[in-house]
Amino acid sequence: MASTYEPIATTTLGSSASNITFNSISGSYTDLRLVVVPVSGGPTDEMSIKFNNDTSGNYSITRLYGDGTSASSGRNLNQTSMILDAGATNISTTPSLRTIDIFSYAGSTYKSVLTTTSHTGAVMCIGGLWSSTSAITRIDVSSSGNFASGTIATLYGILKA
Repeated sequence: MASTYEPIATTTLGSSASNITFNSISGSYTDLRLVVVPVSGGPTDEMSIKFNNDTSGNYSITRLYGDGTSASSGRNLNQTSMILDAGATNISTTPSLRTIDIFSYAGSTYKSVLTTTSHTGAVMCIGGLWSSTSAITRIDVSSSGNFASGTIATLYGILKA
C-alpha cells in the first residue's frame, strides 16, 4: 500500500528565529499538512502563517478555544496573515503541537485551512481562509516573539486525499 503522507521538508531550529520558510513547494499533491512543534520565546507569543509572501488583507479565521474551565470563540477578518493561536495565553517554553491542513493548495479556488493546537492544557481549532486563487508555493510560519532553539516544523504532501 502506498503512503499517503510524503515528507517534503523538515526544519529543526538550532538557534532562535522569528520565521520558518518553506519555499518552492511542488504542486504535485492534493493537500498539504504542516506540523509545527514550537518552543516559544515568551508567554504570549502568537504564531501565524502567510502564503506566497502575501501581506494584503486576504486572511480570515474563525476559532474555538477551550481549557477545561472556560471556552471562547471569535473571528478575525481581512488580516495580513493567518493567526494560528489567537486567544492563546501561555505557550511558555513548553513545546506545543500545531497541525495545519491546507486543502487544494494548488487549485484555482480560495484556500481553506484547518488548524488544531494543543498546549498547556488547552485546545484550539481554527478554520481559516486565504482569499486568493494562486497556487501555494511558499509558506512562512512566524512568531510574534521568537521560536526557540529546538522548534521543529515539517511539511507533508498528501497524495490523493
